[in-house]
Amino acid sequence: MKANHLSAQHCQPRKGKTDAVDASQTAELLQQLPGWKLRDDGNAIAKDFRFDDFHHTLGFIAAVGFMANQEDHHPDLEAGYGHCQLTWSTHDVGGLSMNDFICAARVEALLER
Repeated sequence: MKANHLSAQHCQPRKGKTDAVDASQTAELLQQLPGWKLRDDGNAIAKDFRFDDFHHTLGFIAAVGFMANQEDHHPDLEAGYGHCQLTWSTHDVGGLSMNDFICAARVEALLER
């Protein structure tokens, strides 16, 4: 599944372990998302985005926040001068779901514009 195909999808309600993405699916999906890494516990994906200044960092956060609200799937984020780290996981499944990969791809699509 290509990243642009992922970014065209929308999040769906996910409940329970049956909606979790397994390790082989995770590895395959991460290949479509350059720079995204699996967290050590295997329950989240993360990427640190770099910007020239705080102004651009805040603009990125606002765009991600708007998209996340539309998808009703929200990342954890840490931000500082010139960077923002996003972390996606699906608490309802206790790890990763397709929603995390869809949203990561949608973030990448934001940066292509």
